[in-house]
Parts: sequence; structure tokens; C-alpha cells
Amino acid sequence: MKKLLTLSVGALLCWNAGMAQQKLVADKIVAIVGDKIVLKSEIDGELMNQERDQQKPLPAEAGCNIMEQIVAQKILVLQAERDSLPVSDNDVDGEIDNRIRYFQNLYGSQEKMKQVTGYSIYQLRERFREPIRDGLLAKAMREKIVNAVKVTPSEVKTFFDGIPKDSLPFFESELEIGTLVVLPKASYEMEKYATDRLLDYKHRVEAKQASFSTLATLYSEDPSVKENEGVMVLNRNDKNMWDPDFMAQAFRLKEGEISNPFKSQFGYHIILCLNRQGDNVRVQHILVKPAITNSDIAAATKKVDSIRANIIAGKYNFSEAVSEYSDAQMAKFDNGMRQNKVNGSTLITVDQLDDPSDRSIVMMLDSLKPGEVSQPERFTDEQGRTAVRLVYLKTRTKPHRMNLDDDYSRIMNQALERKKAMALNRWLREKVPTYYVHVDDEYRQCPNISQWLAQESSTTVTNSTARK
Repeated sequence: MKKLLTLSVGALLCWNAGMAQQKLVADKIVAIVGDKIVLKSEIDGELMNQERDQQKPLPAEAGCNIMEQIVAQKILVLQAERDSLPVSDNDVDGEIDNRIRYFQNLYGSQEKMKQVTGYSIYQLRERFREPIRDGLLAKAMREKIVNAVKVTPSEVKTFFDGIPKDSLPFFESELEIGTLVVLPKASYEMEKYATDRLLDYKHRVEAKQASFSTLATLYSEDPSVKENEGVMVLNRNDKNMWDPDFMAQAFRLKEGEISNPFKSQFGYHIILCLNRQGDNVRVQHILVKPAITNSDIAAATKKVDSIRANIIAGKYNFSEAVSEYSDAQMAKFDNGMRQNKVNGSTLITVDQLDDPSDRSIVMMLDSLKPGEVSQPERFTDEQGRTAVRLVYLKTRTKPHRMNLDDDYSRIMNQALERKKAMALNRWLREKVPTYYVHVDDEYRQCPNISQWLAQESSTTVTNSTARK
């Protein structure tokens, strides 16, 4: 039986240049589920996404798989609405912020993200609010249906024994690696020098000795200043997208007003308010980062060394140390653990350590044993800042073919997902007849859809006979 999954929010968003620029000449409704419609462009768009991601031709049944997933998701959404499952506007806003933050980090800047997607952050929020809400509702409904599903050790073994031996995958050596990052703190003298520079820029603009744009282009240390002269548009609802101090300053200003120097996680700023409209404010800023001296780096190294000593002494584990001390922007989301960019797990291969700052990590792997934490290491992060980190090797596997001893957790998860998919499919066979579902002839013979529609027809006949 094919595994049924609700479409991921990431797939629905179509965050790529090809989809953003695609012109659809014609479209048609290929399914109606309750009061919700499915367009041919949804199927075609998802086929394009999958073919791009897999970089090879898709199997013949790919269109059917997508249609089944979309119909299933819409049934889940309708039932979630019927059951009044709690998905709030705050939940939706939080998920939107997480998605935008992920893709902003992926593309490097907001301007680059806008170039690739064709949308501003505000447009992205509005364009994808409904798909994200539906995705959260479908997820909540699915969890309600399958939450009680468990697998026993005997079921895991039965599942594994059912995999043909010549189909068992071969795994390279995989690692779980974490980092705890501490940014050196600038001295009072360097911070004062930064604020004095910004005050000078402010006075020069107010005295009409120079334009804000010129000073931003010449002196701002924001990497995107060459693209946008420091100009950006903020929306009041994007609180999780921006440094809170930066947001507070931007919305406190009147049009044409320049702020006093203030501190954010990136350094010191002054902001010029260009204009305001509703919940949007268009600002221009200059960023100055206080210089970091060798003594600042030495102090950060001493702090990291102390953290390492406490981890080794068992006063707290690595995850707790990251939560308490790490300055990495994503630490609260990933607990400092590197994420596999393909499947989102924490298991990665050495080849996936491909960022410039990862080279030293690769070099130290031979000397680190699973469970060990490295000595403090100075490095340059993705924003060009000097920082100090600990590297934690949580686990390391040897190259092997899948087996119950080395991969029990992985096999158990696969067995559990299959059992959940079966439970979900049973639920769909029962629920589809309670909703109006019409599917275009092109997709009516898709395996699961034909089962659902057959069940619907059977239920209709039974009800009709009962009425007679």
C-alpha cells in the first residue's frame, strides 16, 4: 500500500525562481473536496518541484501520488475545522516566520530572497498564510488520528525481515555533530568609538553636510548595503524576523527622523525613517560593528574553556550548555546540532560539512571520539565575525548495510510511519464518504482515490437502499 503523507509546507511554498517566474497559460479544476478546489497547476507545480529536487525523471505514478496527497490533506483540513482543532493565528505567524527565516538564511539576505522568489517578505506572508494554516490544520488532524499508533519490537523485526535483502540500503559513515558558539564581547572603549562614529554621521546628515545614502554606502558594515544602500521595509507583524531592538527603534521614529545610536545583536546602528504606511515602515540604516581585540577573543576563549570543563565534569550536558551560553542565531531551534540538508535529520556525512568554516571540523574528526568535546577553537562565522566554538561529536557510525543492531531506531521509525500511514488510510476510507469529493477522470483510477471513491459509492448505495 502506498504511503499517504500530507504535503509539506515547504513544498507548497514553491520558493524558487522557476516557480516564481512561471507563467501558466491555462488552468482547470481537477478536483473538488468539500468547498475546496484543486487546480491542475497545483499538480504540475509540485511535479516540477519534485523533479528539480530529485534531478531525474519521476515515475509514471507521480501525478497520482500528488493528487492523493492533496485530496487527503484537504479532507484532513475539513475534519480539523469540523473538530475545531486549536490552530491559532499566532501558530500560523510563527510558522511563517520560521519559513522566512530559513530561506533568508539559505539565500543570504532579504534582497537576494526577493530576487529569487519574486516576493517581498510582506507579500510572502500574505501569499502563503492560507497554505501554512491548512498545513498546520492537516498536521494537527493527522497527529490526532495516529497519535496512539505504536510499534512493538516484534513488529519492527517483521518489518525489517520483509525488506528484500538485496534492497537493504548501504550507509556511509554518518556523524552527529554539534557546535557551541560564543561571540567575543567588544570592550567599552571600542563600543564608545562605534557610537561616536554613528553620532558623527547623524550630525552630518542633519547639518546637510552629507546624505544618509552616501554615508551608508561608504561606512555601513551591513553586507547587503551594496545592494540596497541600507534600505529595508519592515512589517509590524514580522517581530520574529528582526532583532527586537531594531524593530522597536524603527517603529518609534517619525518620518524623516534619525535615531540615536543603539545596539542590536549585530552591532550598533542609526536608523532614518523614510516613510510609514499602516503596519509597514521603510527605513535606512548604518551598521558599525565595534572592533574585536585579541584580549576580547582571549576572554571568550576562557569562557568557552570553562564551559567545556563543566560539560566534562557533568555539571550540564552539551545541549543544556548550548541553550544557556551559545550565541549562534539558530541555537534555540537546533540545539547546536548540524542538520542534514536533505532529510532534516541530525545524521550527516563528512561530505556535507562543506561550508568554509567546517574545514577545521573535518580536520579534528580523527582525534574526537563519540561523546567528546573539542578544545575551544577560534573561527570565522558565516557573517564574517570572529568567534570561538566547541565542537561536539555525539555519534559516529561505520559504513555498513542496514541492520537491526546499528539501525534499529531508523528501522523502527520506518515501521512506525508505515503503520501510521495504514491507520490514516483506513480513516480516510471512512471519512471520504462524509464529504463531497469529485475528481477529474484523469485521476479517478489512482489506487487510493479509486478506493476512497468506491467506498463513497458503496456508502451512497447503502444509504439509498436503507431509505427505500
